[in-house]
Amino acid sequence: MVAAAGGVPTVVIAAPSSGSGKTTVTTGLIGALRAAGHRVAPFKVGPDYIDPGYHAVAAGRPGRNLDPNLVGEDLIAPLFAHGSAGADIAVVEGVMGLFDGRITGDEVGAAGTDALGIGSTAHVASIIGAPVVLVVDAGGHSQSLAAVLHGFLSYDSSVHIAGVILNRVGSPRHEMVLRQACARVGVPVFGVVRRDPSLTVPSRHLGLIPAAERSADAVAAVASMTHHLRDSLDLPAIVAAARQRRSLDAAPWSAADALAPYAPQDGTSSPSARPIIAVAGGAAFTFGYAEHAEMLRAAGAEVVAFDPLCDRLPPDTAGVVIGGGFPEEHAEELGANVELRADLRAHAAAGRPVHAECAGLIYLAEHLDGRPMSGVLDIAGSFGPRLTLGYRDAVAVSDSVLFRAGERVTGHEFHRSTVTTGEGAATPAWAWRDAEGRGATDGVITAAVHASYLHLHPAAIPEALHRFLVRVGSKSCTMPTNC
Repeated sequence: MVAAAGGVPTVVIAAPSSGSGKTTVTTGLIGALRAAGHRVAPFKVGPDYIDPGYHAVAAGRPGRNLDPNLVGEDLIAPLFAHGSAGADIAVVEGVMGLFDGRITGDEVGAAGTDALGIGSTAHVASIIGAPVVLVVDAGGHSQSLAAVLHGFLSYDSSVHIAGVILNRVGSPRHEMVLRQACARVGVPVFGVVRRDPSLTVPSRHLGLIPAAERSADAVAAVASMTHHLRDSLDLPAIVAAARQRRSLDAAPWSAADALAPYAPQDGTSSPSARPIIAVAGGAAFTFGYAEHAEMLRAAGAEVVAFDPLCDRLPPDTAGVVIGGGFPEEHAEELGANVELRADLRAHAAAGRPVHAECAGLIYLAEHLDGRPMSGVLDIAGSFGPRLTLGYRDAVAVSDSVLFRAGERVTGHEFHRSTVTTGEGAATPAWAWRDAEGRGATDGVITAAVHASYLHLHPAAIPEALHRFLVRVGSKSCTMPTNC
């Protein structure tokens, strides 16, 4: 029997630090549970897009994110209930170390503040009332593991650590010593994973390579993780721990309910019947939240995916969404699709709206390191060694197809590229101050385009998505496809 959404058994996979093997263990666990007959709902703490792609392959349903920084604490339990509907167990992969979260500039060094930070794995586990299983990279541990576990067990009484998974264990004797250390502090061992180089997922400059890019290779990698973890984990013990979750009364989040307050009462400004919103996908644009398409559909749109590597805009496209990804890895193919580049320029020139984030901003540029992009915006992109990473509390500089001047959001940026504007004055999309109080701007807006580096969670901006659909109105175009 499927558990009610508020009471789905849940386990949170955390670690003492990044690099402990959370993604491999989580993906393999999801696959092993599915192979055992469970309907698994996968989640990821934080803004990351890549890990949920592997979770989705393993679970056979969308991987979703739980990030209090992007959506606020009050939306976490409803989004969790929505994403776990129809499942009999949920698996949540944590972010960084168990207690690592966002600390704003005002909180650093302030007396009496909670230094755990917002959006940590511990924070989210507490919100959804779920027990934690700690993945420990045992490669550098022996008896001292007991002291490490003792610290995590006693650090925050609101976090229930149900057990540990020992990862990268070297030998039977090493396992015996580690088990003795766990027993000394009373922590059950839910699995022992041996060192195996084949269990690593290929990575590049922004982390793991997205599952959508690797295609058949990703499916094979997930199958390998599933097979290995199925033999390494005590699945009955993990399921029993998941049933320790504290039941919540939160009603599931609903895309229709989120948009309802912004729907016009007289119908005078509502979008036309089922306008087509073209959403970029394929290998170059793999970053997006599942709730985005759900909200567009709830607002009455028909969401049609297109691949900028080979497609043109779908016929009668009224609005375009281009999310994040890796255009620098596919620049030659993107540049070769001259028909789509022309379609996008004509679409924006006609006043039809475009919403672009990060990779989408780069694709709207004239070129990326000399390689042609779509040319919708008078900007140029370049790729470099410096990583720009972090949350931003931003304010809209001017009115746009999504936001009104002065509206505030919290977003996340994660990129190694930069953009420069052409000779004409460009209106930035966002302004904010960094941790040192220095002012910064980001993105470009035009009459039809809102493009910036900031990734936003759609559940946090229902009014903006409604405004985008209203702007779509009755506008449409007729463009052929060729792929």
